[in-house]
Amino acid sequence: MSLDIYDRILSKRLDGERLNLEEGILLYSCDLLRLGQAAQTLSDRLNEKRIVTFIVDRNISYTNACVVDCDFCAFYRKPGDKEAYTLTYEQIFQKVEELVALGGTQVLIQGGVNPELPLEYYLDLIRAIRQKFPSVDIHSFSVVEFDMIAKKFRMPLEEVFKKFKEAGLNSLPGGGAEILVERVRKLISPKKATSERWIDVMRTAHKAGLKSTATMVIGHVETIEERVMHLLNIRDLQDETGGFRAFIPWTMSPQGTPRMQHIKPTGGEDYLKTVAISRILLDNFEHIQSGWLTEGLKLGQVALGFGCDDMGGTLLEDKVLEPTGIEVHTRREDLVRLIREAGYTPAQRNTNYDILHVFN
Repeated sequence: MSLDIYDRILSKRLDGERLNLEEGILLYSCDLLRLGQAAQTLSDRLNEKRIVTFIVDRNISYTNACVVDCDFCAFYRKPGDKEAYTLTYEQIFQKVEELVALGGTQVLIQGGVNPELPLEYYLDLIRAIRQKFPSVDIHSFSVVEFDMIAKKFRMPLEEVFKKFKEAGLNSLPGGGAEILVERVRKLISPKKATSERWIDVMRTAHKAGLKSTATMVIGHVETIEERVMHLLNIRDLQDETGGFRAFIPWTMSPQGTPRMQHIKPTGGEDYLKTVAISRILLDNFEHIQSGWLTEGLKLGQVALGFGCDDMGGTLLEDKVLEPTGIEVHTRREDLVRLIREAGYTPAQRNTNYDILHVFN
């Protein structure tokens, strides 16, 4: 295919026009470095000072009991399993206290879809964290968890989010999106909320005044077209609500997941292409986050040259990914060094993307 088609598509976007599904699909056959150059040009327009941010945070997996039974998850256990657990409040408070001692400002509490927990387990937990640790933002609970809560307690989503916001919830993570196309969801997570439901839950959260992130997991059974369809789905919702703070793509880790081990892990080039294309297609997203947790720190650093302007959290632990062989031992100093080595100015942010400290 002539390079002229890629020139036309990239020039169209660089001139401020919006790309469509067909153009997004074509970009996947474009040269990686050309994509990166275009994506970085767009990123620099939004980020003239070339600041790359990160947050000091902690993921707390409060329960691994789950009834959703996703093929790609090595973390969950069925309720009643001898390895199933639910943390006590005191166990969670201890983890938040360790975060605060390190200067952390965000906690991401997320776990399995556990129908045995009462509504007050969530609300009292949020209230207690807000009272005990007022400097910590609670960026917690996924769409899938909120879907279960609304259905189990027979409450409209609007009422659910009103209660959680009043209790002190700051925002939602974007987990559970995977690929927002029904063919894919029926194959890898048939019990999880549908694509339409995921969008509807996020829409309702945004309208309730709760911001969120959006995610995409690649490298399993999805096609290139379905990836682009996913990106356009979240772009459309962002047009409607403006509620997404950032987009985070990452690759699936098949290790430790018996039903997915036949899938060959996707490579770094595919990940970087997806990062760049995300920056190019998502013209209404300010921030694209580098997925160093799943891709590794070096590839996460390289992604800063392909349209990313944020490296996410330092993370003290991630119990969801540990069964796949991914362990977290990253410090603030590590991210500062990686950002600086890549030619950018490191800055620590909070959940709302307010800059707390610039490392000149």
